[in-house]
Amino acid sequence: MKLILNIVICTVLAANVYCQETKKIDSIKYTLSATKDVTKRLYLHHELFELLKDSDKNSAKLHIDSVLTLAYKIDNNYFIARGNIGLGYYHYLNSNFIESEKEIKKGIYILDSLNQKEHLPYALNQLGITQKYLGKFEGALLNHQKSADINMEIKGKPIDLARSYLNMGNVMAEIRNFKSSTENYKKAEKIGIDNNLNDFLAKVWGNIAANYTDAKKYEKSLEYYGKSLKLLEEKPSVTLIRIYNNIGVVYDKMSDFKTAKKYYQKALKTSDKYGEPQLTGLIIRNLGEIYFAEQNYPKALENIEKSIMIAKESKNSVRLIRGYMKMAEVHAALGNYKNAYEYDRMYADLKDSIRGLDVRERINNLEIKYQTEKKETEIALQEEEINTLNEKSKVDKLTKGLYAGGMASALALFGLSVFGYRQRIKKNHIAREKQDEIYKQEIAYKKKELTSQTLHLVQKNTFIQELMENFENIKNSPEKFKMEFRRIVMLLKKENASDKDWEVFKTYFAEVHNDFDQKLKTLYADISEKEIRLAAFLRMNLTTKEIAATLNVLPESILTSKYRLKKKLNLDKETDLTTFLSSL
Repeated sequence: MKLILNIVICTVLAANVYCQETKKIDSIKYTLSATKDVTKRLYLHHELFELLKDSDKNSAKLHIDSVLTLAYKIDNNYFIARGNIGLGYYHYLNSNFIESEKEIKKGIYILDSLNQKEHLPYALNQLGITQKYLGKFEGALLNHQKSADINMEIKGKPIDLARSYLNMGNVMAEIRNFKSSTENYKKAEKIGIDNNLNDFLAKVWGNIAANYTDAKKYEKSLEYYGKSLKLLEEKPSVTLIRIYNNIGVVYDKMSDFKTAKKYYQKALKTSDKYGEPQLTGLIIRNLGEIYFAEQNYPKALENIEKSIMIAKESKNSVRLIRGYMKMAEVHAALGNYKNAYEYDRMYADLKDSIRGLDVRERINNLEIKYQTEKKETEIALQEEEINTLNEKSKVDKLTKGLYAGGMASALALFGLSVFGYRQRIKKNHIAREKQDEIYKQEIAYKKKELTSQTLHLVQKNTFIQELMENFENIKNSPEKFKMEFRRIVMLLKKENASDKDWEVFKTYFAEVHNDFDQKLKTLYADISEKEIRLAAFLRMNLTTKEIAATLNVLPESILTSKYRLKKKLNLDKETDLTTFLSSL
């Protein structure tokens, strides 16, 4: 009943919101024009940015620039941080996710240093959203969870807590865990209804509808999209464009291509003013898929190519995955099998790199761990309250007993202390068992990470070696390619020389294999970093060929290095090097 009542209230009020906000903006602008006080101007510019950011991003940008200019002028770190976060949001609206991530991180760092937790939930949520589009799903989920934890700690704004759950739902939907996704959306919906967060509810209902679409419950999906539209159509926004696009997706899946195209075109019509480039790219790709279904392959190719270009410009890995897949299908339909194969390979490579089974498993584990820790905290608090009451009860009984008879009380106290001692032993034993289990899980996880990193190193360097060999084959091409050839080879060598992947590998290896590198350094002080690297790969039981591919050298070179390492370790001919290293 409460839900129905709130929906009615939301619908009635929606028509008045746009008018009220316009009057508020005009009023603030008038105050700003009459104010010379720098600090007051800071507040007014930031308030205007907040009011305009979703409806007129270019005007909003002018105000956030003014915030940063004034904040630096008076050395106000609090507003520098909020300016960075606002600028990060502007970059997000323009689908410049790398710049968005950078600016928001700067703002979070400053807020942390100032111990200003009030705005951290919002900033962490926005950082997580940006990272999701960059394919950094684990980081995104962790930031949304952290946002929720801080919000509950400081008893922050309900909208920020609701956003945390909404965004957790979005990440879980990306890895197709729709059960967990919907559970998070429902938590967000409850907060939205309880606090009359009308605009926010439209987003939540839209996302719940999207999950129903994936579950092929199209009528239920359209019902939730209809609820969203009632709250949104009076006020054009990015969310409204998303809803139009998503309704198009439902009709697309129902094979009603005419209605689907109508909604896609409706979304595209207003996306230039209110949309984000990545969203525009999504709508264009969806139109391309309609043309493909209609067997209008040239039009399909044109639209999907354009969407891929937008995804590349915004570094949107999530959009690129489906774009490559659809390009492979279009080229196959046109009989361009070579191009179809290339796009299919690009699709598979990108999909495996950010959405593989290991990534899904890790994200699901993060979600389970977060929910488990929350439950454990609640149980611990309840147990603490119960223990406090029990102790109070025992003290009361003990006091009465002392009045009744000293000996009986002394015996009771002795028995209580023995019982308490036994309980502590039992509790410590359970805690140790639990800690051992956690440790085993962590080791298992790190072993998985180590294997993943090893494969990544082998695949990366094999790819680079093959690519360089291909370039070697075109040395005799026309003169104009020579300079470009040299530049690319130089870039590849530079990339191959990077030690970043090795450092990540070494960290996991040391944790799984009990500081293997430190043991080697202790036993053989003059051992070099390259020799430790070779020893680690041998400890992993990699073949000579695999190590050669990883280090980008010839197999003969690895055989020589193994001989030198064995000599340095003072091993006799009969001792197998790999067996010896495995024993450390």
